[in-house]
Amino acid sequence: MTQIDPKWQEEIAKRRTFAIISHPDAGKTTMTEKLLYYGGAIREAGMVKGRKNSKHATSDWMEIEKKRGISVTSSAMDFVYKDHHINILDTPGHQDFSEDTYRTLTAADAAVMIIDVAKGVEAQTIKLFKVCRMRGIPIFTFINKLDRHGKDPFELLEELERVLGIRSYPMNWPIGMGSYFNGVYDRVKSRVELYEEGGNHEEIKFFEVNGPEDPLIGQRVGEDLWQQLQDEISLLDVAGDSFDPELISKGELTPVFFGSAINNFGVQTFLDNFLAMAPAPSPKKSNIGPIDPYTRPFSGFVFKIQANMNPAHRDRVAFLRICSGRFERGMTVKHVRLNREIKLAQPLQFMAQDREIVEESFAGDVIGLFDPGIFQIGDTLCVGESFEYEEMPHFSPEFFSKVTVKDAMKHKQFQKGIMQLTEEGTVQLFRTSPMDELILGVVGVLQFEVLEYRLKAEYGVDISLQRLPYQIARWLEGDKATINTLMNRSQTVKDRYERPVMLFESEYQLRMAQEKYPSITFHESSLGLKANQD
Repeated sequence: MTQIDPKWQEEIAKRRTFAIISHPDAGKTTMTEKLLYYGGAIREAGMVKGRKNSKHATSDWMEIEKKRGISVTSSAMDFVYKDHHINILDTPGHQDFSEDTYRTLTAADAAVMIIDVAKGVEAQTIKLFKVCRMRGIPIFTFINKLDRHGKDPFELLEELERVLGIRSYPMNWPIGMGSYFNGVYDRVKSRVELYEEGGNHEEIKFFEVNGPEDPLIGQRVGEDLWQQLQDEISLLDVAGDSFDPELISKGELTPVFFGSAINNFGVQTFLDNFLAMAPAPSPKKSNIGPIDPYTRPFSGFVFKIQANMNPAHRDRVAFLRICSGRFERGMTVKHVRLNREIKLAQPLQFMAQDREIVEESFAGDVIGLFDPGIFQIGDTLCVGESFEYEEMPHFSPEFFSKVTVKDAMKHKQFQKGIMQLTEEGTVQLFRTSPMDELILGVVGVLQFEVLEYRLKAEYGVDISLQRLPYQIARWLEGDKATINTLMNRSQTVKDRYERPVMLFESEYQLRMAQEKYPSITFHESSLGLKANQD
């Protein structure tokens, strides 16, 4: 095995790579900007208040994101803070783009969950949380917008357990809420952090106390809020969960923080505590067993492909999570799926769409690779012994449309645009047989709008979309003669890897087909199936 430089191991230990998840409008983009601000990555944290606001978030780089005020694609950003190298994977909050978030979570070692104090645990949060739990990664919770009136903090903790099935340990506790919000009591450091309405809170303002019973608290926040704080902390101490680092590391106990991201309040405290508790890069599963980040030479996997990040150059970038060892610009690595050596000459690091060439990176980092068309989502790159990381998870489409180009003279641009944008993974491409018509499948209907917009803006192509009645896709495996017979049906198509797929309008239709064709397995996804299956 290759000898690893101890200095490389020191660098790897400094890495913290996490994804931020939330329901739309819970404050995820604002939180991301505040973290970047504290890390010195941006000079001024933008005030992302809503769709009408002319400013757009640093992490929202795509033109349609700026116009609609929503995130529709994951962004990778990195910065250095207090001797830690932090990689933030900012994900789309909108449910129609959950597949992109799903894949991005495979590249994260921890997750930060943002919850709106007034709305509590929402539908999209539940879906993304389940992915985190499935991966067993630590989950840190930031309950946001305490400057507004919302649900009782105990009710929110009860929601975490009842709806998400995770226990919680509040690291701090709010003193009041909304117009009565005075700050938080830090249960670990026994101090009160003060909130000032209209303040910028760029520096933590606090005073130390001897527990929640300290009269100094009453003098600063008022007798009523002081008494309420004592009662609530007493209840937490008696009936709440204990702080347990092992349960946190398994994703079974979430540390909870209260604050107001848009007012900078509580963000730096959260970041300091997060860095102390969040894991450094850990071993990733592969077909030869866990790959240790410290002792193995360079390896990584592609979890995202983005076309046209730079509209002037119409480029494609593959986002690679480095899982082990050290990466160096210009190094030659093995592309395992293609079984050939490739040279990685211009690796990139990002601040949303802004990029710079990176000379070296380490396990835990996320880099961008110029893609001439050789990368696919899930590809493994490595040095030394050849192996492959686990296949990338994905969803079955739920909405389908037939797509055609309006101007036949632009068929070439249309084919190029469709191929490049579907290779990003958020839209799945199917072909009918024998007519060879194109059908697009998506998890959420907004993806159709984004695809139509990008084909027009980036490739100069207008398309027509004809919605189809199907709601379910199932990949077929089993008796080849039966599958060949099914291929003559209009509802049977092939995916971009020539694998047979059957589309259904309802669960009832699916059950009928399963009963009629017992020699066929109807797979919910293509995970594990080979290409070119005929």
